[in-house]
Amino acid sequence: MDLAERSRQSFLPSFLYSPSPAARTLAVDRILGRSLVSPAAEVGSTSPTPIVAQAPNEPGKIEMYSPMFYAACTAGGIASCGLTHMAVTPLDLVKCNMQIDPAKYKSISSGFGVLLKEQGVRGFFRGWVPTLLGYSAQGACKFGFYEFFKKYYSDIAGPEYAAKYKTLIYLAGSASAEVIADVALCPFEAVKVRVQTQPGFARGLSDGLPKFVRSEGVSGLYKGIVPLWGRQIPYTMMKFASFETG
Repeated sequence: MDLAERSRQSFLPSFLYSPSPAARTLAVDRILGRSLVSPAAEVGSTSPTPIVAQAPNEPGKIEMYSPMFYAACTAGGIASCGLTHMAVTPLDLVKCNMQIDPAKYKSISSGFGVLLKEQGVRGFFRGWVPTLLGYSAQGACKFGFYEFFKKYYSDIAGPEYAAKYKTLIYLAGSASAEVIADVALCPFEAVKVRVQTQPGFARGLSDGLPKFVRSEGVSGLYKGIVPLWGRQIPYTMMKFASFETG
């Protein structure tokens, strides 16, 4: 078996998507490169040569756990997280200001009124650049590393236990992915909140990030990492577990 073939097989899904024990065994056989003998070859056949089952060729399909598969998951994460969070920037802006100054921003509706009066319509999208970049980075890591850790943990567990405890593997994989995703998000989130809640601090990410680092250091960008983990990890665990079992 050449290097390309071994590399291809190392990325194959191990057993999580097989509906029955027999199908899981078949999948494991394929991963290990075993010959798959058809029932006709086993019963009433005198041919010494086994008939090897061939997987159907599906042009245009992305092979599971191939580099292209991980790239597609990463791109999907960017689109699903970065663009959606940017779209709700006005709501996030009001929410952050309600938390910082509840006396001034008493509710969502009145908060929009205050922003419109003081900053105009353009003020509704203050902080959209760090929101877009931060949540794009988070989504890329969340979706890409989730698939990586899901396969990694299932391979460690082995076929029998991975199939038996697949929900635990979904939870562990999503939690591991979110730890990394929030590390990518946290600096952007710190600058975004400061830009949104402290008028005059900066216009956006380009001038806000260096100003933030000068005043609080690089470590200051990660002051909120623990509460961010506390919010995002349980949410992501429930989300992916629901996706997989829904």
